[in-house]
Amino acid sequence: MSTHYRHLIRGRWGDPGEATPNVNPSDLDDTIGYAPAADEETVQEAVAAAADAAPSWSATTPEARADVLDSAAAEVRSRQAELGGLLAREEGKPIAEATAEVGRAAHLLRFFAGEALRVGGDLVPSVRSGMTVEVTREPVGVVGVITPWNFPIAIPTWKIAPALAWGNTVVFKPAENTPGMAGELVDILHRAGLPDGALNLVYGTGAVVGRALAESPRVDALTFTGSVGVGRGVVAQAAAAGTRVQAEMGGKNPMVVLDDADLDLAIEACANGAYFSTGQRCTASSRLIVTRGIHDRFVEGLLARMRGMRVGHALDPRTVVGPVVDARQLEQDERYLRVAAEEGGEVIGGHRVERDTRGYFLSPALVVGTDNAMRINREEVFGPVASVIEVADYDEALHVANDTDFGLSAGICTGSLAAAKDFTRAARAGMVMVNAPTAGVDYHVPFGGMKGSSYGPKEQGSHAREFFSFVKTAYVNPGRP
Repeated sequence: MSTHYRHLIRGRWGDPGEATPNVNPSDLDDTIGYAPAADEETVQEAVAAAADAAPSWSATTPEARADVLDSAAAEVRSRQAELGGLLAREEGKPIAEATAEVGRAAHLLRFFAGEALRVGGDLVPSVRSGMTVEVTREPVGVVGVITPWNFPIAIPTWKIAPALAWGNTVVFKPAENTPGMAGELVDILHRAGLPDGALNLVYGTGAVVGRALAESPRVDALTFTGSVGVGRGVVAQAAAAGTRVQAEMGGKNPMVVLDDADLDLAIEACANGAYFSTGQRCTASSRLIVTRGIHDRFVEGLLARMRGMRVGHALDPRTVVGPVVDARQLEQDERYLRVAAEEGGEVIGGHRVERDTRGYFLSPALVVGTDNAMRINREEVFGPVASVIEVADYDEALHVANDTDFGLSAGICTGSLAAAKDFTRAARAGMVMVNAPTAGVDYHVPFGGMKGSSYGPKEQGSHAREFFSFVKTAYVNPGRP
């Protein structure tokens, strides 16, 4: 049965009002639910609710905040199979990956439950006699959270959990494609013991809800993950409002494969990075930079691996590559493949696939014979598409890898420790992988990039406190006893 999703404001689930259908990309005849679209007035009600709840929530003990997150983690873990099924059905991610993503959300909640108890601070003597200095961390206040559809429970969790852990209140705007996962996560956290108004959920478009959050003077911090164009607009709007802002905006991630690489390992790392999650992740390996001596064998092996990947319904356990998320994304993927061919690349794969159900199925594509100036190597496609760039040696590979406006993730496959160490230092990216896919990161370490990929402090791990809390320095003169 279809579900009518509702906003959550001040602890109350609102009237869904006029709603748009949420359709399964694996089966266009399957409507999962209906999501409302908030107007600006509704957004401001949610912001006011968060602002009103901020003083009491920020005054709770670290243990109380940890207990809420730990309780939520336990429920997410206990419902992992159920929630994984909804995620696969709603977003199109193959069931094994979808279930693993739910597990990651549970890990994130548990980790940040611990972080709530590890806030810490410093007590240091002043240079002035008799005075001490206390350095503490305090909540920022009201945090706006804007998330994409490609990781519909993991990304919201790694933003909402640290915000709550450090005593902030939240207004959450999820992607329009994945309202069901957002509703489930918020419901779990709300029932775990959050006071009314500490976490508010508002569905709607970026043009209305996102803009209202970015421009609101009562939002103290705004964290965003999404496309470059939208992200730059959000940063500009938030900056104009004087709001602390953090933005993750995609990548055009290089994977360098040197002549001395383990060929099987390199093929598997590139296939995983390029095509798993239907290539719909900002850390995907979209530029495969391969040295001349191994190029032909690598391409032959990757094509064989690619052709063996079953494209199909996300709930089919045999599926390796699920559907593209919607018609607009499918058309974008195909447009980039046409442009690549027009610019001289050879496109292998990348055709629509028919299955028992109507869906947005696209076979993985590899574009060979490209150079780094082509659009396919400059712009983020966000689909099951990778291109190969042949280079002479490591020095040229490093130059090409860094010749991009992005800087999220970069990888290298090599048997040389010297090359690996040099690449980890010289690659202009926030994350570097050696003999591993560019996609796939741990939840307890920093996540984020540089250049056009990221703006503001890193996400995840203990480094998340740099965004979700601010440092206060207090000078104390006890006076005469």
